[in-house]
Amino acid sequence: MKSKCCLNKKILTQISQTANFLKIIAEKNRLKILCSLQKGERCVCDIRQDLAIPQNLVSHHLKVLKQAGLINSQKKGLNMIYSINKKQLREFNLLLKHFLQKYE
Repeated sequence: MKSKCCLNKKILTQISQTANFLKIIAEKNRLKILCSLQKGERCVCDIRQDLAIPQNLVSHHLKVLKQAGLINSQKKGLNMIYSINKKQLREFNLLLKHFLQKYE
């Protein structure tokens, strides 16, 4: 007999979203970027200094985080400024909490 969570389309969607979120943040440099952005808005040059990795790698990780909706970007002068998308991060946090709270 299958579990209810394997039959419910809404729960299956949540499982897929949660798994994708975990894949994205499982990379340590992406977590470091999110940590760096907790200080507030930052440009690539500031983030690169925090991580001490080449700018092309920082840009790659920023692109992945942005595609996932975890960060926002805006052009200010010549710089691209990044910030945490708090709303999206809260939603992922709730999804994750939903699955883990059953085991508390």
